[in-house]
Amino acid sequence: MTKDCLISDFTDPCFMNAFKLYFKEWDMQIKDWDGLFREMNESGENRAWLRMDADGQVIGFIQFTPLTMSSWFFEEKWGFIREFWVKKSFRRHGHGAALLALAEQYFRDLGIQKLVLTTDTAPDYYRARGYEKDDVITARNNDDVFVKRIQ
Repeated sequence: MTKDCLISDFTDPCFMNAFKLYFKEWDMQIKDWDGLFREMNESGENRAWLRMDADGQVIGFIQFTPLTMSSWFFEEKWGFIREFWVKKSFRRHGHGAALLALAEQYFRDLGIQKLVLTTDTAPDYYRARGYEKDDVITARNNDDVFVKRIQ
């Protein structure tokens, strides 16, 4: 049995612990964790679904936010998948697909029909879930950009 929690306060201890595990897996060092989590709280409409097992052990999370793509004439709301992680011991059990589906439903509920994300590790995973590589949109991190239209 799993429990999914929608997070809007990124200083939530469960989310903070999950995010730290995620960065530890990639051997990424952060000097100011508190500042990072405060920044997440202050930058727009960030949300995350956090998934835990029946014992309260973190399974994974997906962090996302609506964003506005605009030019001098047009403006369009998109859904941006910011960070997405499932603990290694829980991978290949459908948890990632469930978290992604929760984020997609969140955007549907807002009336947002286009999603965007970047990846340098899992392009086939996203392709299998209907995301397509988009060579027109470029990302600041230079990772491949994938988009999906949802109804």
